[in-house]
Amino acid sequence: MIELREKNVVRANIIQSDITSHLTAEEIQEIDTELSHVPYKSGAAIDALTIVQSKRGWISDESLRAIAHHLEMSAEDLEGVATFYNLIYRQPVGEKVILLCDSVSCWICGADTIKEKISAKLGIDYGETTHDNRYTLIPVPCLGACDRAPVMMVGDDLHRNIDDKIIDSVFGDLNEDNDSNESRLNSGVKNSSVKNSNSNSEEGQS
Repeated sequence: MIELREKNVVRANIIQSDITSHLTAEEIQEIDTELSHVPYKSGAAIDALTIVQSKRGWISDESLRAIAHHLEMSAEDLEGVATFYNLIYRQPVGEKVILLCDSVSCWICGADTIKEKISAKLGIDYGETTHDNRYTLIPVPCLGACDRAPVMMVGDDLHRNIDDKIIDSVFGDLNEDNDSNESRLNSGVKNSSVKNSNSNSEEGQS
């Protein structure tokens, strides 16, 4: 009986070690720094997700389970946190995420027209990624610049008073012309939606 119990302990330690190995030493160190500022580990859930996403670009199933284990949470509870916030990505995104504000202020100032122009130029709709993996387009309720609407963020850059010149300036270095991109958009050749609740595994991702 004692021998069986010892084997179970060893097996559990191996499983825990395997789960933890999905986090790098740097990620663990940064998460532990955040843990020092909260009274209970689950209080650092958003910070931990953000830290790992900043390194990897998105949160895979393996990453989520590893973070949950480190925070002593269930994967289901952490999944609820991750899917509640639309800036935590549970599927791969492009090199730069385009956050286009669709609040009332931006809508009144022509956000729908801006969205159509960006979609035509890049060949993607909301929640989709360009075929070259450069951009992912996502709507957000507000970017805090209502007085300069319409606005969007591309990566870390906030663009205000968006018009055709700004769109051309930001996306004008694309190699493909508008007609081919619009054709691809209308043909239905699109990547998986970032908003899809079915997440992907890191395994098999290039």
